[in-house]
Amino acid sequence: MNYSFEYIDIILLAMIAGFIFLRLRGILGKKTGHEENISSNFAHDFSKKNKKFIKIDENNFDEKAKAEFLNGAKIAYESIITNFSLGNLKDIKNIIDEKIFHEFKEAIQERKSKGLLSETTFIGINSADIKNYSQKNNIMEVKVDFVSEIISCIKDNNKNIISGDPEKIKKVYDTWKFSRDIKSFSPNWLLIDTQA
Repeated sequence: MNYSFEYIDIILLAMIAGFIFLRLRGILGKKTGHEENISSNFAHDFSKKNKKFIKIDENNFDEKAKAEFLNGAKIAYESIITNFSLGNLKDIKNIIDEKIFHEFKEAIQERKSKGLLSETTFIGINSADIKNYSQKNNIMEVKVDFVSEIISCIKDNNKNIISGDPEKIKKVYDTWKFSRDIKSFSPNWLLIDTQA
């Protein structure tokens, strides 16, 4: 019996697979670790390409500025809820203030100490509306009402459901307050308060 043809077939198939892999990598690119993390960029301007950051205040917080703010607020809302559920505060640290960071950290540590696991699937935001906004000295604060749909449940170590339902979509109503120093060139808004 002649096995040389089988070896040639295997070598030929490996070469074709390697060629396809290299072509896909050339077309799709590869992850370098320097990609922009969209969820961590909650900015009024939202564009790093635009180096001229608009300094906002109560007087020029017009409809366009409000629409841009709400686009960023929606991204921040989803990112904060998802990362909090995962127990990952590192990716949202630059969009929450220190007080909220410590509150979230304590809640995550308490959850871990009790051996509980949070499972959350973010379905989407039904609405996000600016409830009110105000300016005190250099600090602009904006309160936003969110209505979202989320699937969430808490499980114990044995995967038994403690609360929530992993099959049921629930409507969630939140009021969050964001703040920004209007004198700062940083475009980042910070979450400073959450109310259910």
